[in-house]
Amino acid sequence: MQTAEVVIIGGGIVGSSIAYHLTAAGCADVLVIERESAQGKGSTGKSMGGVRAQFSTAVNISMSLYSIPFYASFEERLGYPCGYRPQGYLFCATSQRHLDYLRANSETQVALGLKDVRIIDAAEIRAGFPELRSDDIVGGSFCPTDGFVDPYSAMNGLMAWAAEHGAKLWKNAAVTAIERDGQGVAAVETTRGTVATRKVVNAAGAWAAAVAAMVDLELPVEPLRRMLVPSEPFDGFPHTAPMIIDMSNGFHFRPEGLGFLLAWNDPEETPGYKTDFEPAFVEKILTRAADRVPAFEGLAVNPKRAWAGLYEMTPDHHPILGAAPDVPGFFLANGFSGHGVMHAPASGKILCDLILRGATDLVDASLLGLSRFAEGRMIEETAVL
Repeated sequence: MQTAEVVIIGGGIVGSSIAYHLTAAGCADVLVIERESAQGKGSTGKSMGGVRAQFSTAVNISMSLYSIPFYASFEERLGYPCGYRPQGYLFCATSQRHLDYLRANSETQVALGLKDVRIIDAAEIRAGFPELRSDDIVGGSFCPTDGFVDPYSAMNGLMAWAAEHGAKLWKNAAVTAIERDGQGVAAVETTRGTVATRKVVNAAGAWAAAVAAMVDLELPVEPLRRMLVPSEPFDGFPHTAPMIIDMSNGFHFRPEGLGFLLAWNDPEETPGYKTDFEPAFVEKILTRAADRVPAFEGLAVNPKRAWAGLYEMTPDHHPILGAAPDVPGFFLANGFSGHGVMHAPASGKILCDLILRGATDLVDASLLGLSRFAEGRMIEETAVL
């Protein structure tokens, strides 16, 4: 029987980051198990790739304050590119309530160490982006170190570095069972054989609940489809623009290639493993795009280039990180609610710390434990895109 010190189930960006951090900390006997023929076929490869520190809760802000500098130094640190572009995030407030919310959030962000976030007035937004319809914009919030990464490149870089330093990656390997004994986790059964191990990490993304069920654990993580629409080449809006968020309805967009990438979270979407793009979504999003950016009226898009991916949602939009209660040796890295790519570096660091030494100083890990749901101490994130 093969052995591994730590087995990570799921080879997406979160699993790859955990493998990297464990290996960098000196744990060379790490095995990542990926059921697909290639990494990134789950949520990672379908992500919008945004990274931001403009959140409302201390734990999410703290995770961003580790993750964004990590991406900024990624190539220097790992020798691989991750495509980090610090073009910023601009939240456009269309009511005084929105502006007060952004101001309160920015005070929390600054208190935790975010240096560059600032509240800006409507005149500055109009001057910077005259292409926006701004009659209802009352101000906004901007942070220049927010921006975008290439999720696929980042995932590959993390896993490649880990593999060069002793970690192993199995592809086309599905986990079929997790064995336990009196001490806790004992082995992982896969379609490539059984691996004896005392430490298993569930990093299975939108499919995490099924993995947790293998150790009789009920995990409140469910898949929710999110669709993205890239435009054809378009030069009627500056390609130096940040991610721009219309707070009146949640529509947001950013430059991508020679065009723009459009996103909007349809409130009528229902949970489920739906990964097909719905053509009717094109009209919904283009209506909102043209309303905020009149130049987007008639913006050319090819529905065949649009795609759908899965968010892995928890009831409070925060991840579940750390040791599972009552299952010694079983660790959770699940439920990122759309923030898996941006918080992958911090998640890898937190899980590495908890696995190797039982504690982390990056965040208060007790806030993110699975038991918070049963104990009624959820931490609601309101700045969800």
